Amino acid sequence: MSSVEILEVAPRDGFQAVKPFIPTDTKIALIEELAATGIQRLEIGSFVSPKAIPQLADTGEILKRVRLPKGLRYHVLVPNAKGLEMALAAGLKEVAWVISVSESHNKANVNRTVDESFRAFEGAWAALGKDRPKLRLGLATCFDCPWEGRIPEDNVVRAVDRALAAAPDAEIGISDTTGRASLDHVGDLFGRLVARHPKVPYAFHGHDTYNLGVANAIEAYRQGVRLIDGAAGGLGGCPFAPGAAGNTATEDLVFAFEHMGVDTGIDFAKLLVAADHISKVAPEQAGGKVRTVPRRRALSGFAHASHGVPA
Repeated sequence: MSSVEILEVAPRDGFQAVKPFIPTDTKIALIEELAATGIQRLEIGSFVSPKAIPQLADTGEILKRVRLPKGLRYHVLVPNAKGLEMALAAGLKEVAWVISVSESHNKANVNRTVDESFRAFEGAWAALGKDRPKLRLGLATCFDCPWEGRIPEDNVVRAVDRALAAAPDAEIGISDTTGRASLDHVGDLFGRLVARHPKVPYAFHGHDTYNLGVANAIEAYRQGVRLIDGAAGGLGGCPFAPGAAGNTATEDLVFAFEHMGVDTGIDFAKLLVAADHISKVAPEQAGGKVRTVPRRRALSGFAHASHGVPA
């Protein structure tokens, strides 16, 4: 059976868009519940300025107190050298650094040009010498920018080339930040990238603004991508991308891939319960489709699903 790995991003990308502060104890309980579903990777918070994103100000406290299964991989997002320093001081073995391909979005996000962000990353990464954590270099707005529209594929290719020149072992995340990508765009871009750098581990980060999140993820998978991001309950949305809806719901991704015969290793019944709980953090922002289907019907035929789930 073929397989795909799902990276759960609700504890960072999902929560960051929620305005009322989510109590730290609640975040820890939800993270531990997600970790118990069999998800293999988690994005837990970010060492970002609390003035920019107050919701993530307790990331350090969460990392100290959360209890995760042995073997589960987790990382935090770092937007700059200071964030990287804080992550390393907290003992993180994996980090994610994000740079936007679009000049306008990068300026809105971190108040820097794309070149300035790359130079800051290159300097900070080189300064670590051999003692480096695992890196996911995420490239935002690879398909569309709220201010500039469709992003030329050549711009993304150049950004990937530059990222790999600085960090040859990096995992590269290709993001549809606004959820505006179409299947042919996803296929064309990943087709070029995989052919150009066939040994690079790529990830696809999608949003479901136009109900294309699952379809785009499947297209990325068909192009050879084996790591897909999702947020339980469909929470999320970049604060600096006006109009973008939440992340593609993890439960919708698991449903689709398992029905294709693609193993996720996730207990679908437990995931649905966790997604229900997470959606209550911000019901007005929650998304996804599978949670609205009668539970027994949604679970019918699933290998990775607990028994005894009510209708």
